[in-house]
Amino acid sequence: MSARGRKITSQFGHADIGVSRYFALYLAQAGWVALGLYLYSQAIWPSTCTPHGLVEIYMCSGQLADNRGWVEAALMTWLWTTPLLLALAGMELLRRMGILRSDR
Repeated sequence: MSARGRKITSQFGHADIGVSRYFALYLAQAGWVALGLYLYSQAIWPSTCTPHGLVEIYMCSGQLADNRGWVEAALMTWLWTTPLLLALAGMELLRRMGILRSDR
């Protein structure tokens, strides 16, 4: 087996990424944002809370389940998983830059 075919475990996460993976990554991100926009446009907010800004959206998102619709429940889930996904992406960037080491 040639040196190219071997898996180098000490360089996990630092190999070159093909163009198709970049397209898949950005397509998934665009789909996630499109899903959030669709859910936001279709959701019916409770009459006690009509948000006008990002902070108000998160403050009112706990009341979305009061309508018991699937769109509202999905929007609440989308709203609360997005910051977690962003935090994971930030941790991965820090790990790739060497600031956050995974071998400790």
